[in-house]
Amino acid sequence: MGKPTGFLEFARHDRRYAPVSDRIVHYREFVIPLKVEQLRQQGARCMDCGIPFCHQGCPVNNIIPDWNDLVYQDDWKQAIEVLHSTNNFPEFTGRICPAPCEAACTLNIDDTPVTIKTIECAIVDRAWEEGWIRPQVAQRRTGKRVAVVGSGPAGLAAAQQLARAGHHVDVFEKADRIGGLLRYGIPDFKLDKGHIDRRIAQMRTEGVQFHTLTHIGVDIPVAKLQAEFDAVVLAGGAEKPRDLPVPGRELQGVHFAMDFLTRNSKRVQGVFVPDEDFISAQDKHVLVIGGGDTGSDCIGTSNRHGAIHVTQVEILDKPPVKEDKGLTWPHWPNRMRTSSSQEEGCTREWNVATKGFIDDGHGRVKAARVVSVKWEKDAQGRFQMSEVPGTERDIRCDLVLLAMGFVHPVQEGMLAQLQEASGLELDARGNVKGETEGARAYHTSVDGVFAAGDMRRGQSLVVWAIREGRQCARAVDQWLMGSSDLPR
Repeated sequence: MGKPTGFLEFARHDRRYAPVSDRIVHYREFVIPLKVEQLRQQGARCMDCGIPFCHQGCPVNNIIPDWNDLVYQDDWKQAIEVLHSTNNFPEFTGRICPAPCEAACTLNIDDTPVTIKTIECAIVDRAWEEGWIRPQVAQRRTGKRVAVVGSGPAGLAAAQQLARAGHHVDVFEKADRIGGLLRYGIPDFKLDKGHIDRRIAQMRTEGVQFHTLTHIGVDIPVAKLQAEFDAVVLAGGAEKPRDLPVPGRELQGVHFAMDFLTRNSKRVQGVFVPDEDFISAQDKHVLVIGGGDTGSDCIGTSNRHGAIHVTQVEILDKPPVKEDKGLTWPHWPNRMRTSSSQEEGCTREWNVATKGFIDDGHGRVKAARVVSVKWEKDAQGRFQMSEVPGTERDIRCDLVLLAMGFVHPVQEGMLAQLQEASGLELDARGNVKGETEGARAYHTSVDGVFAAGDMRRGQSLVVWAIREGRQCARAVDQWLMGSSDLPR
């Protein structure tokens, strides 16, 4: 694939970011794309490795070597055809996916993987510019109706595939705009929402009907969907945030990260948010609890607000700067990573547990009481956490953002109704129970009700959401029609 000696001739070269001083004053994307010739050289680096481990690393099963070669050959139109054969929304994954495919690349053994994510993004961006991406309207209609609850990447992928199979598809979204977490949960500087709007326009032409401000289980009973549609797909997110039940949690200034991010994104996108509801980091000492992507987004947003200082704490050990390839490759390694938002300015600390929040005397938080912790294996080989004596201290903070992940879907409303009326089963973690293989793939315990994405698997990546949405669509099509031509 690519040029047989390309990986020897060309060094890895990836996209760059605009300078920090330039980008923190706005909410626009700031990635500087590579030029066409540079992209062709990077595509040439894809070696004929025999076993393309990048396939294993990519949850949507992208046929990566093929479109790397097509870019090298300057056949961009065919490249988007190959890319779209496995991925409905490469403009999303090319921007916000952490690229497990690159971790699995054979060249990553030497820390120089092919710039797969960059090439993927360039293919789809060029395809939009050239007008190669057009609606794929079904040639025949089946007469079957499918309701999709949730308009994140899983719901959108399922809806698009089902519409292309000829079904009438209605997508229900509780927010005022389509996109789920993509719309308001991910900052605009990471994903310009025009990319979502462009896909929605395509899907409308393909026959998908969208309903916003429609909260299933609250505005409309889920039983109504079951009665009016031939199948229902539950594709909402794992939106129940992990809380921190410590003294002072009730103080003003302590918020869930997603509340902070959502309200900011709404204002950036022109949606009215009253001042009393808006959470501002301006002129504040911000403490972000949680070291993942959501915490990173809080850092980037806080810096754009004009925070005095941002501190991010993580309860786990500090990862190694470089992983042991012999133990990890081609799997996703635990190693030190620094996001673009962290580069923009923050203090990062590891092995820190929060014991409580301190009142300023007026009901507002003024500091967090923390302690250093260590992790050691017990007799059964399980890691156990213990506090390090004498390490308690206070971290000054006027704003605390809890970014410790999500535990499961919200169970009140829709899921509770399904449990009461039809005995909907949840798994041990509180997600909707459903398998991915076999005759009842993606089927819940309720006949005619399917589940995909974070609703079924818990908090995960955009690539897993798209994969499950596509596979769920095939399962629904097969259940409705007895067979399916949709790709798995």
